[in-house]
Amino acid sequence: MSVREEIGQWAVGSGQWTASNKRAVLAGEISRREFLLTAAALGILSTTHYPLPTAYAQSADAWPQFRGNYNNTGVSPSQLPAELKLLWTYDAGDIIESSAAIAGGVVYVGTGKSELLAVDLQTGKLKWSCKTPEAIGESSPAIGPAVGAGMVFVGDLSGVFHAVDAATGKRIWSYKTAGEIKSSPVIVGDRVLIGSYDGALYCFNARDGKRVWKFETENYVHCTPSVANGVAYIAGCDEVFHGIRISDGREVLRMPGIGNTASSPTLVGNSAYFGNFSNEVLSLNLRTRRRAWVYTHPKRQFPFYSSPAFAEGRIVLGGRDKMVHCINVATGKAIWTFTTRARVESSPAIAGGRVYVGSNDGRFYVLDLAKGAKLWEFNAGGAVSASPAIANGRVVIGDQNGKLYCFG
Repeated sequence: MSVREEIGQWAVGSGQWTASNKRAVLAGEISRREFLLTAAALGILSTTHYPLPTAYAQSADAWPQFRGNYNNTGVSPSQLPAELKLLWTYDAGDIIESSAAIAGGVVYVGTGKSELLAVDLQTGKLKWSCKTPEAIGESSPAIGPAVGAGMVFVGDLSGVFHAVDAATGKRIWSYKTAGEIKSSPVIVGDRVLIGSYDGALYCFNARDGKRVWKFETENYVHCTPSVANGVAYIAGCDEVFHGIRISDGREVLRMPGIGNTASSPTLVGNSAYFGNFSNEVLSLNLRTRRRAWVYTHPKRQFPFYSSPAFAEGRIVLGGRDKMVHCINVATGKAIWTFTTRARVESSPAIAGGRVYVGSNDGRFYVLDLAKGAKLWEFNAGGAVSASPAIANGRVVIGDQNGKLYCFG
């Protein structure tokens, strides 16, 4: 099959198909061919398939980044009480859209007060705060392992990416991008990845902030990358699903036609799942480079901003239709929906057969994963667009009134 004959197979969603898309596909295919030839010569690949996702083992006592792990599955093995109780509240003084990271008994979260905070998980007492040039929006902290020298990473709305000492809150290095940062960082070994509204995905040396590479797209990079087998996957606002090799920033997978996307992709086996602004949830087969299915609600057509969580053969995500959707990953059909009183931009977390998710109606919900029945709710008062973090038998989430809540 020729390069041009394959172009028609690359459209995987119903996003607008333009001449620029077609040019991008052709350019991407040439890049893919060059990559495969080089890889074959080096003996890297035994077949003509790209590296595919594998499972990521996660500890019950940590939630080190947005969505909890490299594959963005939003699942924790931590055991939570059957009925949650409010353990403490911390008043951050301004809006919290950032989702918390938890490691070493400390909660890290960004705020609209232009601060990165470290709060004790057990007591809710402030350990330190680090000022940033501008507010921290949806960018959620990532806490690095030993190779990252105990560092916390986060971006702010002025476009500055920060590396901070996890013990003291002292800034170690920073880097100014050319657009605001709403993407959340991902730490891979001694490297850290972050997207920017300047249209690029960046890779830095985690220790000293030296830029390793910069991969440019044709629109904002809002989502948080998913990582598997040395490849970072992003669903872009440029309507293209990209796979970028972390070692050198080379694009090794390109699938256009996914629609304008802010949702972070969830990787499971050979599949990627995410929602878009075309009111769809997509399942992409990364091995065949084809769309497996597209889910749309039969009556309510609204964008999906929330990122999916995966467990037990189903994905769960929120919609701007005010509903939480649970979808069978084998068929792309709805298993259940749960209706709230406002849009659901919070990305669900799953633990112990239960779904934990916020809504802009000011409530934090616990739902049964199997049937979607409401098991518990907490009325925070402020819109809850941030996402839950689960570790050590506790769940932490912030609201737009600036309150950080811990339940257990």
